[in-house]
Amino acid sequence: MIKQNIYFLLLLIFCFSCDKNNEQNNALIFEKLLVNAKENPSTIETKQPLFSWIVDAEGYNKSQSSYHILVASSEDKLNENDADVWNSKKVESDKSTFVKYQGNPLEALQSYFWKVKISDNQGTVSDWSKIQKFEMGLIDEANWGDSKWIILNKDTRTSEHRFRAYKTGRMKEPQTVDGFAASYFRNEINVTKTIKNAQAYICGLGYYELYLNGEKVGDHVLDPAPSNYDKQAYYVNYDITEALKSGKNAFGIIMGNGFYGQNISWKRDPESNKDLAYGPPTVKLLVKLKYDDGSEADFYTDETWKEATGPIVFNNIYGGDTYDANYELGNWTNVDYEDATWGNAKVTAPKLKKISAQQIPPIKKLKELEPQKVFKGTDGEWIVDFGQNIAGWVKINVQEKKNQLIEIITTEALLTNGKDIFKGSTGGGANGMPQIYKYICKGDGIESWEPKFSYHGFRYAKIKGVSSKPDANMIKAVLVATDIQETGSFSSSDELLNKMHSISKWTIVDNLHGIPEDCPHREKCGWLGDAHAFCEYALYNYDMYAFYKKYMEDIRTQMRPTKGHNNPEIKFQVPTMIAPGKRTSTYAKIDWGVATMYLPWYNYLHYGDDAIIKEYYEDMKNLTDFYLNFKGENGIMQDGMGDWCPPLWDRRKNPSAMECDPIISANAYFYDVLGIMERFAKMNNDGVYEAQMKQEKEALKKAFNNEFLVAIPNTNHKWYQSQTATVQALQFNMVPEDKIETVVNGLVHNIVEVKGGHHSTGIHGNRYIYTVLSKYGKADLAYQILTTPDFPSQTYVMNSGFTTWPERQFEWEKMEGPTNSLNHPMHSGFATYFYESLGGIKSSESNPGYKMFVVNPEFPSEISSTTVSVPSPYGAIKNEWKADEGLLSMNLDVPFNTKAKLVVTSSELENLEINGKSVEDFKKQNTLEIIEDAVILGSGNYKIEYLKTSI
Repeated sequence: MIKQNIYFLLLLIFCFSCDKNNEQNNALIFEKLLVNAKENPSTIETKQPLFSWIVDAEGYNKSQSSYHILVASSEDKLNENDADVWNSKKVESDKSTFVKYQGNPLEALQSYFWKVKISDNQGTVSDWSKIQKFEMGLIDEANWGDSKWIILNKDTRTSEHRFRAYKTGRMKEPQTVDGFAASYFRNEINVTKTIKNAQAYICGLGYYELYLNGEKVGDHVLDPAPSNYDKQAYYVNYDITEALKSGKNAFGIIMGNGFYGQNISWKRDPESNKDLAYGPPTVKLLVKLKYDDGSEADFYTDETWKEATGPIVFNNIYGGDTYDANYELGNWTNVDYEDATWGNAKVTAPKLKKISAQQIPPIKKLKELEPQKVFKGTDGEWIVDFGQNIAGWVKINVQEKKNQLIEIITTEALLTNGKDIFKGSTGGGANGMPQIYKYICKGDGIESWEPKFSYHGFRYAKIKGVSSKPDANMIKAVLVATDIQETGSFSSSDELLNKMHSISKWTIVDNLHGIPEDCPHREKCGWLGDAHAFCEYALYNYDMYAFYKKYMEDIRTQMRPTKGHNNPEIKFQVPTMIAPGKRTSTYAKIDWGVATMYLPWYNYLHYGDDAIIKEYYEDMKNLTDFYLNFKGENGIMQDGMGDWCPPLWDRRKNPSAMECDPIISANAYFYDVLGIMERFAKMNNDGVYEAQMKQEKEALKKAFNNEFLVAIPNTNHKWYQSQTATVQALQFNMVPEDKIETVVNGLVHNIVEVKGGHHSTGIHGNRYIYTVLSKYGKADLAYQILTTPDFPSQTYVMNSGFTTWPERQFEWEKMEGPTNSLNHPMHSGFATYFYESLGGIKSSESNPGYKMFVVNPEFPSEISSTTVSVPSPYGAIKNEWKADEGLLSMNLDVPFNTKAKLVVTSSELENLEINGKSVEDFKKQNTLEIIEDAVILGSGNYKIEYLKTSI
């Protein structure tokens, strides 16, 4: 009897345990809930926000079958009976990303609460999620109330150090300049009631810093993001409820020029030949106060604010800051400060069409670097090596005599002999302002300083005027960039590739300052060609959803009326080569302008949100028509910029080094874009344009092959007259099916036999060459090109000591020092290969946003393992594989509500095992679909093994 009772008890425990395990296996757990791709966001300004949720679910083949969203004006009302804003009811749908709000109109400055529950395809119903919140922004200009734009009334700078020498490379003599003054504003407010909530909204045209009661508000720097200020500017919101106190409170604002007050650099540039300033920096602040008694009040900028100049006696986004500590203003951001000598701010009315809430992450101080080496240059001054090329500034702690000038020159490189700094890329020849920070001591002990309104690209700093050897206590470098979240990762068994990945990431982060820049020193410009060159790699690594939406606004507001090429009587809206800003260059040539189509396309592929496509469809359609206006009698568009910066290329000294005709590479891109526009037209129910794009695409493919596909003499191979054009044709599926083998062989022939195992590609070809070679069974050759130590490989660049990718592909050891930019993210684009080929993960075009994704690692025999994590709107996709004597072992994580398309050959399928079982045995217990040499896997964690035929 005792044995029976024990047995019965054990059985109960076992059953209870099984029930608990089943509960856990069937549970649907909300990991993250988002509005407009952000958690609990403030300053939402869209009328129909987009809701998304990421769910964790144990087991296999699980997907969402329905959702139910509630939105209410208070937490108390957030239930099925009282939800007063939106009750979606139960919606039968598998859509869990970017679900469009369908409720009552949302009101400016209001807070809303929401939650969601879902059910899955196996009948499991989740609990309601935790309550989430989103807040609306100002939305309309009228909601700024009586807030006014204010500027400095009088420039009262008297410091002798307010001047700089300005000289572009094309000027004979330098010019003395001082630029617009940094502006200091202050005012006080008396709080007599208990505050329930206080929100500050600030828009600076130029860079601002906001202070309250002696403390800086927030941790943003170089705020807000640059834009085409006459068309679009951005405001930032801060919750200052806790910072405000009963009684008097003091507000302070400092304004720097940024790109708005840019009246120095480039104005002697023949491409611009004009003043590039929009005007002196100006600012607008609104503080919304809500009290416990239900009353409300506004505090804002107007003519009652006081203004002055101060210790920042010079600031220029290219040249740097000059800070004269003898002109410090004391505790000017505190209450009861004596400001009788200050003037009254001047009210202004800048030319500006629209102010919106800044939706992209702010620029922040991300990291500090200490000196790695300190030595004296040939002039006896100290040189500090921080070990990494960064964008940002230096911070110093010094103790010197009064009026001692400390000058810090930042550069990217040393002379080739290593004995002194080399200013070839940062000396100001391009923009007219060399990178220099200046600090004038007040001489009363240890003085600490860092700039506010400029950033530089540098690795080295020469510091003049200090009486002791610099160390980590005296000087540090500060990485300053847009605080984008790193969401993806890559590592492999090969340390060379891992280092290339690191350098590629550094080069991108250094060049994100509210826009995708070409470099952080000479130009700081958003060149469109550079932007699309590294876009895909950036999307694999970082959360770029809002960033590229913002940049599309920059491109749109940069558009100018432009006459058609073949039909000059027709005008099109066309972007310039650079966006945003007044340094515009010419109209965007095809291979640069296609960024207007590529950025929405890549964003759509990675996130699955079609809003960006619908918003910019007419702009993209107009630009496509503009480029079609360049069609010649041979069916080829007669326009193109070229395969920028191939090995040894210099457009003045060695133009022939660009082996690919700009017309050919531009038309290859345009063919791809015609296919994208065909897809976009279908998504916008534009059947006429869809048919036209299909027709144009077919015609261009025929014309392209007729014009450019040629036989290679003394071989049986064909190609498109350059590595770049051949790689593009293969990448974009332009090669006739029966010619693919001979074209691939032609590409290999040129790489191996003609170029001795090297690439000859610039940014257009280098983005795809490694992926294309891997796709067509030449993965070992791709690896050889990358890792050979000889010029011009990526390994050669690394062995030359670079920590970011330089703009040019030169033989550095033969030069006095490395010229041009040494930090150009357009050359990071090739590293997409690490994810799409080596990691084997790509979003599918048929089910974008990784709703279904392709799994197909293609790798050289030298690589034995790779681990990637790819961000998706459904959660992280992880793939970890190892190869051992032909056996590929893969650990694959497929998120809830997605599917993976595992690409296998017929022979690979025969020996495929999933979780230790053959495909047939696994299929008996799990839903499994096999189509066209691919296995479709639902959500779950898989251990996959098969003999890979291509290793």
